Amino acid sequence: MELIYQGKTKNVFKLEDGNYLLKLKDDATGKDGQFDPGENAVGLTIAGLGKQSLALSKYYFELLGAQGIPTHYVDSNLTDITMTVKPAVLFGKGLEVICRFKAVGSFLKRYGDYVAEKQELDAFVEFTLKDDVRQDPPITKDALALLGLMTEAEYDECAALTKKIARIMLEDLKSKGLTLFDIKLEFGKIDGKIALIDELSGGNMRIYKDDVWILPMQLNELVLS
Repeated sequence: MELIYQGKTKNVFKLEDGNYLLKLKDDATGKDGQFDPGENAVGLTIAGLGKQSLALSKYYFELLGAQGIPTHYVDSNLTDITMTVKPAVLFGKGLEVICRFKAVGSFLKRYGDYVAEKQELDAFVEFTLKDDVRQDPPITKDALALLGLMTEAEYDECAALTKKIARIMLEDLKSKGLTLFDIKLEFGKIDGKIALIDELSGGNMRIYKDDVWILPMQLNELVLS
């Protein structure tokens, strides 16, 4: 097993069979000791967070897979806190696709003169580059095509998949008395076809209950119990 990448919240190993092993950490993105999924640096360490993130990812990858969503998920081991995934080819150095149902986070910071906090956004989708140095800048469909990162057809497919995935999760969370405000997804190509990759944990989304933001360590009890 070969270590090929050390990330903020997970390490990635290459397995002998060609698949990859994700080892999730207890580190979370944030600033000044406060969790924030929109930040680009590790801001705190929360004991047990890796296992919680894996359990939630397992739940949602299996839910989405049962509904025909293509993903890289193979299986997971909650004891070792690892997830086995299929190898995927990234778009450029990686893109993040965000689906927003409510105006919070970076969207509100950018457009605060024109939008009210928690205003309905009707599954608005935006793409950003994975670039910590440049703070994950938003990028348009035309720019992605111009720079050769993805075709316009691939953009449309990723955007449609993002809305479909987000709405499945929105309805599942709604059934548990929770509200999905936004979610950040990643996609790659497996055998030439676009698929959902990375993880699906509390660090990728903002979920509220009765106007209270539910932090990652509180989320599993509400979703999985």
